[in-house]
Amino acid sequence: MKESNAAIDVLKTAILLERRGKAFYTQAARQSESKSAKKIFEMMAEEEDEHISFLVKQFKNYADTNQFLKIDEHPDEDDAAVEILTEKVKKEISAAGFEAAAISAAIDFENRAIEVYSNRAEAATDPNEKEMYSMLADWERTHHHLLHDLNEDLKEQIWNDNNFWPF
Repeated sequence: MKESNAAIDVLKTAILLERRGKAFYTQAARQSESKSAKKIFEMMAEEEDEHISFLVKQFKNYADTNQFLKIDEHPDEDDAAVEILTEKVKKEISAAGFEAAAISAAIDFENRAIEVYSNRAEAATDPNEKEMYSMLADWERTHHHLLHDLNEDLKEQIWNDNNFWPF
């Protein structure tokens, strides 16, 4: 496969992944009964929207010029807000309920994005493309870390609530 075709194919895959992620998080926010979980899902949907805009801009530029744009800035996360929301979510939701299932499914979305972005960053020869996919993989790892830690805490909660411990 030609390099430019591979670059276009990965960009299309990335945009599709982000659109599916946005749709998933938007629906999870709508269905959530927990205000804090709803906020986390809305925040994740907004970030997926940022990824989509970023990738569409790269796609258009690459389609026109056969070059990737240099990344000017890297996204910042509001860690304090995420911490507060995470603690509230743990108190508001059932570890066996819809929100917990959505968090578990979201982890799979994030893992897939990390895999696609990491693989392309490794294979890319264009320095701007390599930087872009490395940055996106790191951004998705941040999401994954948040969701994974939340999922582990919820799992611990259900084990404690149901006396699953053997001792």
